[in-house]
Amino acid sequence: MVGVSAKDLSGWLIGTLLPAWIRRAYDPARPGYAETVQPDGSVVEAERRTTLVTARTLYVFSHAHLLGVPGALEAARHGLSFLLNSCRHSDGRFSHACTATGEIIDGKSDFYDLAFVIFSLAWYARATGETEPLAQAEAVMRFIETDLASPTGGFLEDTLGTLPRRQNPHMHLLEACHAMAESSGDKRWLERADMIVRLMQQRFAADGTLGEFFDEDWQPFASEKGLIREPGHHFEWTWLLYHHERLTGSGAARESARQLFAFGEKFGQGAQGKPVINEVDPQGAVLSGATLLWPQTEYLKALAARVEFENDGEAASRLDSHLRLMFERFVDPATGLWTNLLDAEGRKVVEPAPVRVLYHLVLALADVCRVKAASGA
Repeated sequence: MVGVSAKDLSGWLIGTLLPAWIRRAYDPARPGYAETVQPDGSVVEAERRTTLVTARTLYVFSHAHLLGVPGALEAARHGLSFLLNSCRHSDGRFSHACTATGEIIDGKSDFYDLAFVIFSLAWYARATGETEPLAQAEAVMRFIETDLASPTGGFLEDTLGTLPRRQNPHMHLLEACHAMAESSGDKRWLERADMIVRLMQQRFAADGTLGEFFDEDWQPFASEKGLIREPGHHFEWTWLLYHHERLTGSGAARESARQLFAFGEKFGQGAQGKPVINEVDPQGAVLSGATLLWPQTEYLKALAARVEFENDGEAASRLDSHLRLMFERFVDPATGLWTNLLDAEGRKVVEPAPVRVLYHLVLALADVCRVKAASGA
């Protein structure tokens, strides 16, 4: 079991988790990064590579370098090369998926992917001090603002105009804008972030709860999809909104953070000492009682934000208890491998683990360590 102090968590993150995943996901002889691993930690060999996993893992190893993990910068450079030379093609667009040799499998440019491309370039620039990645991120943002802009606000899902539309890629673009603002010092990124926060307040969470799926006009999508509320995303937005206030001084962002956190706390079940469940409806009735790993990490981030920005003692207590729950139910302290899904009865679903989830785990633990260290916990 990993201790929940800043020292114990940081030691495990830097000494166990990140070195183990550099060995698993990165091989200098293999283009890109591994996308999936078996429960025993062996890599699932496949030709398919995605822009999403490449970008998310590039972020992880860039952050790892900043934390002082040996070999992380080489692993990050490897991923950057694949991202720019294989995932990105001669017309400047990023394909959704390609082969290990860069041949297009799925040629659409996907908004969710592109948000993470910007995010990863911001972190790589922060890790290295290089300025070219900032210019590359600006070029990606110009593509989003021209080719994916929607007349009803926000951005389209992809270059195919896929429906339903989602709040999720907008949330990650907000995260990317924050990262770019801090890495570049360019205030335009905070103006873009403000636009996304307003869209969330007016469209995604107009009823005080965060919708997931929408039609072209930002009305709830027909069928049950329009009812879905994910507690994990309520918590992820909570964390982002507190940091939006930190960066911009927006009191409205803090009020939205409080509102979304309250809904997630009331209905997500984490406050009851249980894993955060996947889906509820707008009244809090359970739609899916299964539990993925990533909502647990987002609850940790939201609790850390409550400690940092609200001096919330109850959140500090829940932070420690949920850390223990995560290591007991999901994450193996010895190997850094994880169970990605528990079914509605709490049973582990044994299946290959997606490497893309590493982004959630590393970002959450790094932020928890930062907040705990600042408070002496």
